[in-house]
Amino acid sequence: MFQQPDLFEPRDAAPSLGSLPDLIDRISQVSKRPRYAFMVLNLIYKAVGQGDSIGPYVRYEGALLPVRDWLCEALIPLAQRDGRRRTLIEAVRADLVTQGQLPDDPAAAEMLIAEEIKARILRSGRTSISRAASDLVRAGLLRRHYKGFRVDHANRGAQREAVYTITPEAKRALGRVH
Repeated sequence: MFQQPDLFEPRDAAPSLGSLPDLIDRISQVSKRPRYAFMVLNLIYKAVGQGDSIGPYVRYEGALLPVRDWLCEALIPLAQRDGRRRTLIEAVRADLVTQGQLPDDPAAAEMLIAEEIKARILRSGRTSISRAASDLVRAGLLRRHYKGFRVDHANRGAQREAVYTITPEAKRALGRVH
């Protein structure tokens, strides 16, 4: 007799997470940047507290930021220690000089350079956060959907922002650490 498989049950279920090393192992199987993905997951875990979702906006320094921007802000210290930072500073300075936008006042110039560097870090950071979230979704540790303009929707765009939901399994594994 033919038996139809349960279409709602995962076929290749990943082994259960019993410890932090299991969690890290699972992330490393799907991510090219497992440490970064783990940091993103840990930030989400801490931010959701007793709940399970964060987003589409997070209150940060008195303003509402999209969750990806908030995660970028939290991870900016990593970018500031990066060896490529000096190259970025020089590239920003050269771009501002080329565009004729660099002020003559050294203090104003440094402030403008710092603002532009932060804007570039946030732009690239949003992409990095999205990639890490995709890795965590593939690992079965995070679910993502989008909310925003008009209606909730599974796909991004149309002024929608991400909402991240940490899975119970990931919460249990991370809860053993904290």
